[in-house]
Amino acid sequence: MAVLPADTDYLHYDFRRPTTLAREQSRALELAFETFGRQWGTQLTAKTRVRAQVVFEAVAIRTYDDYTRSLPPTTVMLLIGLEASASGARGVLQFPAPGGLAWISRMLGGTESGADGTTAPLPERGYTPVEQAIVRRLLEDTVDDLRYSFGAQLPGTVVFDSIQHNSQFAQAAAPADLMIIATFRVTVGDRCDTATVALPADAILPALVAPPAGDDANGDGIRSQITTVPVQLAVQLTPLPVTAGRVISLAVGDVIRLPHASHKPLDVVVDGVPVARASAGASGSRRACVVTDTEEIAR
Repeated sequence: MAVLPADTDYLHYDFRRPTTLAREQSRALELAFETFGRQWGTQLTAKTRVRAQVVFEAVAIRTYDDYTRSLPPTTVMLLIGLEASASGARGVLQFPAPGGLAWISRMLGGTESGADGTTAPLPERGYTPVEQAIVRRLLEDTVDDLRYSFGAQLPGTVVFDSIQHNSQFAQAAAPADLMIIATFRVTVGDRCDTATVALPADAILPALVAPPAGDDANGDGIRSQITTVPVQLAVQLTPLPVTAGRVISLAVGDVIRLPHASHKPLDVVVDGVPVARASAGASGSRRACVVTDTEEIAR
């Protein structure tokens, strides 16, 4: 066994708060976020009147503190109230401030180019009250799209809460709270920005791991269908393995000694698999057998 040096830095892992997603959880989240990206892109196209595309890139689970540390100090964070969060944590829709200003300009009929045809860099600053009102109008349907995309995986109400510009002071959740972080590439016209969506894990993961409603009923239906499938049932003696040469040389009058003792029960076989034992008998004018043991026989 390898021994780590004494000066090695160890990372503490809390098994009660896992920081990885199971494959089934990741796939379910990817499908939901991909749907949300398409819906959001459609909304931006309709409201900015320029071709927009929102592409889902990745999903991960991280603490809220780690998430905010990865963001620039000045950004746009739309806080989203979630009834399903037991901890009271809120969701976040985040995008760069200059990107939002470019969307506002497009929405009001402007462009990103000046009179001389050059593109001036947009400032990294907080929004004015007027700009905040326009952003609300621009993204008010996006919150509904988020609720629609997750369906039963995001129970309860989802509402637009407030807008924050400082990632270090936006108190959407406690620093140690786990968040589901999705990354998107947002392209509006010629401009491309990176946006993120953060949702409290305690509001999402329980719905992902719980079995969907109706699973028991579906299982009963499958079992009822299986029990009505016809199968071939046979009662046979213990088989005797022989060579192909012996089979070819068989002639009328030959006697084949079987390894089945006269006192031994017969095998009840389904598709070549013994499932019970039985004794030979009769039922009126027909041969019959009486099942004496239903334990499956291992060969």
